[in-house]
Amino acid sequence: MLSRRVLVIFLVCLGVTACSSDSADTTGPDTVPSTTVAPTTTTTPPPTTTSSSTTTTVPPTTTTTVPLDPLLGLGLEPLAGGLERPTFVVAVPGTEWLAVGEAIGRIRLLEPAGGLLAEPFLNIRNKVGSVSIEQGLLGLAFHPGYTENGRLFVYYTNRSDDSVLAEYRVGEDPAQAIETEERIILQIEQPDIRHNAGMLQFGPDGYLYISTGDGGAGGASVHGQDPSTLLAAILRIDVDGGDPYAIPPDNPFVGGGGAPEVWAYGLRNPWRFSIDPVENLLYIGDVGQESREEINVVALEPAGYNFGWPSVEGTRCFLERNCDPAAYTQPVLDYSHDDGLSVTGGYVYRGAAIPELVGHYFYADWVRQWIRSFRYDGTGVVDQQDWTGDLTPGQINSFGIDHAGELMIATWDGDVARVIARR
Repeated sequence: MLSRRVLVIFLVCLGVTACSSDSADTTGPDTVPSTTVAPTTTTTPPPTTTSSSTTTTVPPTTTTTVPLDPLLGLGLEPLAGGLERPTFVVAVPGTEWLAVGEAIGRIRLLEPAGGLLAEPFLNIRNKVGSVSIEQGLLGLAFHPGYTENGRLFVYYTNRSDDSVLAEYRVGEDPAQAIETEERIILQIEQPDIRHNAGMLQFGPDGYLYISTGDGGAGGASVHGQDPSTLLAAILRIDVDGGDPYAIPPDNPFVGGGGAPEVWAYGLRNPWRFSIDPVENLLYIGDVGQESREEINVVALEPAGYNFGWPSVEGTRCFLERNCDPAAYTQPVLDYSHDDGLSVTGGYVYRGAAIPELVGHYFYADWVRQWIRSFRYDGTGVVDQQDWTGDLTPGQINSFGIDHAGELMIATWDGDVARVIARR
């Protein structure tokens, strides 16, 4: 195992993080302790989110906030170790298992109380290329009708360094997918071994959302502001229509002007995103280049967001030095490279075990090894918290959600754990 110092140098060389830091800005998310003594209910007005092509109104939301218990602390309940660079943790519908992806090309099944099944659920190591730490088996999504049709979708880099979206099915044994029956849904040629992103999630509309990076061209990238490419984007496709898929009729470029699969663009490396099923908001952790890491929060309708990369990075101009950041969909939160170097996006907590944190979005920094949360109230970020002292999580590759809505983490060192309350 590489030392932490060598690993950070290795990461920077591969371009996941910045080539330089912005020493002029040392601000980042603050830890804001709660002093409220009673629950409050607030109704937020409908805010607008502006992109270069659309203005989006987020529906009003009513949120009941449970005050943070001053004695609340968080801890980690270890569930598994010894995994090979776990990249995701996903609840398997219709079972008690969690599916854990390993970058080398395996999906392992994890019992709810801990312990891995001996045989992999899916083993496609012969197809997966994982030379770079940004390559490998990167995403998994179970079809909304999985318990009836057994369909699942994976995103991986192949031995030619291209990105592949493929469909598999589970066999008669619920613990085993049929490895020999792969159906390629989409293949994206990659110009480089970096910035592959790779998150998959079905939305409440039944469509599959897919994150792609800018191809690793760094600050000189031309892909971010080109919606005709499938790179640097969130794609949305209908895997239940067409052959091998159909285009949702309300995708923004159905009528031209960009690739019809593109739902949003202008992203650098959206390694992890998630859709909050309660508020129907999509949260994106986009890894920065030179000075900023960012979290974007947008409504699912309408589509067509332009997040600005590489004209802007976070809330700052980047290639377009005299840019107007307000011309793009701006992040709800960004932080400087004095504070962190590689954001790992997470999930909005909707579990029952820690009611004080319902509605909090958790995210982490891979290099600086901290973990934080905030609530998005419809207009901005509130209730920011830093949980690093409680959790000491290490390098979080990915977050996950179990069947009960409890938060999971998977680390570079190969550990999977559940976040729990300590009171």
